[in-house]
Amino acid sequence: MWSRSIRVGEAVVTSLTDGRFRLDGGAMFGVVPRVLWSRVAPPDESNRVELRLNPLLIQLGGRNVLVETGFWDRGGEKFEAMYGLDRDESVFSGLRGLGLEPGDVDVVINTHLHFDHCGRNTGADGRPTFPNARYVVQAQELYDAMHPHERNRASYVPETFVPVLEAGLFEVVEGEAEVLPGLSVVPLPGHNLGQQGVVLRSGGEVLVQPADLLPSLAHVPFSWVMGYDLYPVTCLETRKAWFPRWAQEGAVVATPHDPRVPFARLVPNAKGGFDAVPLEE
Repeated sequence: MWSRSIRVGEAVVTSLTDGRFRLDGGAMFGVVPRVLWSRVAPPDESNRVELRLNPLLIQLGGRNVLVETGFWDRGGEKFEAMYGLDRDESVFSGLRGLGLEPGDVDVVINTHLHFDHCGRNTGADGRPTFPNARYVVQAQELYDAMHPHERNRASYVPETFVPVLEAGLFEVVEGEAEVLPGLSVVPLPGHNLGQQGVVLRSGGEVLVQPADLLPSLAHVPFSWVMGYDLYPVTCLETRKAWFPRWAQEGAVVATPHDPRVPFARLVPNAKGGFDAVPLEE
């Protein structure tokens, strides 16, 4: 079982998972040579590295907040084979393990609207999966999803967000915004312009979900940005602005795609960068 819960001040945070998938290693690590990235992310025979999609459930002040909803599940057999999709667990089984159903979710935070992050926003019936939730998204991201271009079109699946828009469930924010007392979203541009991360501050403790600014712990070196990042230099600048702050605060970091470690901290190293240290069990 993947699911693991920790306490952050007055909040309980549970790392869920919507299963494993695989993406091309060269795309995941951009200009980093394979001889380097393959040491930390061994590829399969098709040059794909293993990843997960790991939604977070934040329980704070009597509210259930879901960060990310899961991987799109209506792509068909060819789609699932291409991405090596293996749903050993799902966001729904994880919620049920906590005694919750989709209707118990009060807030959904979409860090961005790519199909591997917001794929469970809606169900097979085309309706929002979490009918009692407000879905928090950046205005820039919703605009970009509704007006895709050749470079980002493949990442946006309208069935995952248009029904939410039509149902009036999106809470559209611009820039940093408080979702609940102690829980905020912050812009983290680079992967795309409208990406946001999540920062929880409670009882003197901090937890961060960095979205695809830091997709996995293998991506901690500043320059190890993805080929999927539309604005790689912006991504680098955003990393250099936030990683030192998160390390100084001793923040727990929950990456969206690490295949093995749900929670870690960033620790300065002798090279002027940071290492990821898994949170002790």
